[in-house]
Amino acid sequence: MNEAKKKTCGNSIRKWPRDDRPREKLLNRGAGALSNSELLAILLRTGVKGTSAIDLARSLLDKFGTFRNMNHTDRREWQEFKGLGPAKIAQIQAALEIGRRFREDEVLSTKHKIDSAEDVFNIFLPQMRDLKTEVFKVVYLNSNNRIIDIGNAATGTVNAAMPIVREIIHTALQRFAAAIICVHNHPSANIAPSPEDKKFTQELTAAGKLLGVKVLDHIIIGDGKYMSFAEDGMMG
Repeated sequence: MNEAKKKTCGNSIRKWPRDDRPREKLLNRGAGALSNSELLAILLRTGVKGTSAIDLARSLLDKFGTFRNMNHTDRREWQEFKGLGPAKIAQIQAALEIGRRFREDEVLSTKHKIDSAEDVFNIFLPQMRDLKTEVFKVVYLNSNNRIIDIGNAATGTVNAAMPIVREIIHTALQRFAAAIICVHNHPSANIAPSPEDKKFTQELTAAGKLLGVKVLDHIIIGDGKYMSFAEDGMMG
């Protein structure tokens, strides 16, 4: 059914033929058969008087362009949409976060082997590229460089996260990790390491040597690019 025919059915999705309704379409044909606006309409559930959920979804996509652009946006950017209250905004943001975390779950379930800094970058870029504050993660590896676990070490301000060396090494020992890789983002997109980044890496590497945990790398992620301490010969 084309858009013109759908409009003749009225604004309410309930008036559409069942096979054209996003929820029924998903159940019958799978999520892959739905457009971005149809997927978003399912999250919204309802529209407002004179505007269906799918019309509201199209308006959101017209404004933001992509699902990625909806992440970490200021609440004021959503206020122009009538009928879009805190509950619906929370549903959308929760769904987007689930999508971002899917990649990490997929990596853990397959015990992904890390062969390069680029492998780590590809895992974490979808999660970290749009964050407004620094987040520090640690990848725990076995002796074959396969991922045992991924942990959150710290969440900081817009300028800095404050991971604690002792806690990171302690967690590595608890997980029987042979090696670790540290990863954090720079919201400014400037991936040059700060003096604090360098000092922390030195201290963590020294602590790891004392307790038999190899610190293989410290990777800084910006928007679409990364800096690797190991690749740049800065691991000491």
